[in-house]
Order: sequence, then structure tokens, then C-alpha cells
Amino acid sequence: MLALATQRLSRQSGDMGISRKYWVIIAATVGLIAAILSGMGRIFTCSCGTIKLWHGVVQSAENSQHLSDWYSFSHIIHGFLFFAALAWAAPRLSLGLRLTLATIIEGAWEILENTPMIIDRYREATLALGYTGDAVINSLSDVAMMMIGFLIASRWGWKVWVPLAILFELFTLWMIRDNLTLNVLMLVSPVDAIKAWQAGA
Repeated sequence: MLALATQRLSRQSGDMGISRKYWVIIAATVGLIAAILSGMGRIFTCSCGTIKLWHGVVQSAENSQHLSDWYSFSHIIHGFLFFAALAWAAPRLSLGLRLTLATIIEGAWEILENTPMIIDRYREATLALGYTGDAVINSLSDVAMMMIGFLIASRWGWKVWVPLAILFELFTLWMIRDNLTLNVLMLVSPVDAIKAWQAGA
């Protein structure tokens, strides 16, 4: 399903450089990610009993439990960055193989992010005070967002994705006092003043 959605976006943008073989591999990778997360004990959908297209309350039990939220913007930026990094590091690889590698990397992060070690780290050091991990459907949506970002970057280049990434970072900073940059900073090297500001102190 995710592969079909992103393949449709690719076709609409005029990018026909990804063969069916890679879409099959990507779909299998996404299925494996879902299986691993389920095996880790992650619930598939929100325990609230509903599936929302959007959930916009960060400090709530339903954050990271639905199809999209404020952090979906960060995963689109992941796609921009993965495209740029792989284009630089492995320019001779086909677009399909680079998207496959990006999907594997994003999936690996989703799995790591939902380990007790990272969940506890988020709860201790970031805005996600009550974070208990992602629902599987949210993790799969995060992977899809990354793929969309990757395809946007592949079609329109840095003159589009760089300003768009900056816009997303500034927008989420303004709306929720958080973004990809702060999320990484607070996860790696927490700053008490930033944590207090994010909490509204």
C-alpha cells in the first residue's frame, strides 16, 4: 500500500526511474519493519480505538499513535537528507536502489526509536515526557513520509527541498516549540534551558 502510494506520487511528478523490482523490495522491507515492530510488542493502532488522519496534540497519550502528526514534517525532511546524502555518497547507484537504502535506514531508525533505551531517553531529555513509543501504523506512516520527501527531492532538487526543509523547521518550531534540529539536539545533548522553554516555563 505504501509502495503504491509513493509510486503514484513518483509517476505524477514525471519520475519513472524506479523499476517495479525496487517497489517490490521496498514493499517487502516495509512489511518486515511492521513485523519486527509487532514482534517487539508495539500496538498496531492507537489503543484509543480510532485511527486519525491527523493528531496535533504533542503532549498527549495519542501522540505518535495515528497516521500523521507534527513530527511527520521531520520525516519528510529525513527523505530530503537521505536523498542528498546518497546522491553524494553513491551517485552511480540507481534511484530505486537509493530509495531502497533510504527505506532500510528509516526503518532501522523506527525500530531503534521504539526500543526501551530510546523511549526512556525521549522521556527524560525531550519534550515527549509521556512518550511510550509509536504505534506500528504511525511508524509505517513515518516511513511513507520519508519516501515522499525523497521523491520530492529527486524530482525538484535542492532549490526546492532546502527552502522547504527550512520552512518545515521554522513552522514546527513556531507551532510546537520543537522540530527535527531540536529533537536531535535534545536526544544527543540535552539543554535544560531549551527543555524548560519547550515546556512553557
